[in-house]
Amino acid sequence: MKIICIGRNYTEHIAELENEKPEEPVIFQKPDTAVLLKKQPFFIPDFSDDVHYEVEVLVKINKIGKHIQEKFAHKYYDQIGLGIDFTARDLQQKLKEKGLPWEKAKGFDGAAVIGNKWLNKKDLGDLDNLNFRLEKNEKSVQESNTSHMLWKINELIAYISTYFTLKIGDVIFTGTPAGVGKVSPEDQLTGFLEDTKMFSIKVK
Repeated sequence: MKIICIGRNYTEHIAELENEKPEEPVIFQKPDTAVLLKKQPFFIPDFSDDVHYEVEVLVKINKIGKHIQEKFAHKYYDQIGLGIDFTARDLQQKLKEKGLPWEKAKGFDGAAVIGNKWLNKKDLGDLDNLNFRLEKNEKSVQESNTSHMLWKINELIAYISTYFTLKIGDVIFTGTPAGVGKVSPEDQLTGFLEDTKMFSIKVK
């Protein structure tokens, strides 16, 4: 299973981190060891003092594809999920300043939360108009809609498959909106896609 992540896909998040708006999707990957195990808390790693939550809509690939045309991309997935791309922001900033890859800040153990529910896309209606949010300790901290994505799901699948063969079970993290912030021990993070609770995890 590959975990393929898209960076800088929401304009307001680009602005809050003072990044440059990209001309094409920013792609990075997390190893499968980054997936937070079911029913386990998220442990803040010792090497970071500034780990941020980033809620994201997820897509699970259901057939092998390479050089997929955008008009056919909808045939390569039928399940939509929600997750968190945990980021060691302090470490990421140091790596970016040196022009180095982000993997240590994005791919550490537990850094990829994949919700324990997957919803059939047929039940969700317009995938380019999905509401989602993240609550921290029962207070909404991130809230957005997929209509705000710079590159929509089918565009992302077509683009990604130009470089990487997509395989059954691969998961795409489609980017995070504004509102990212630091997590602290004992925080409770709960994610919602429309009105469905997709995950709830404890921070240690």
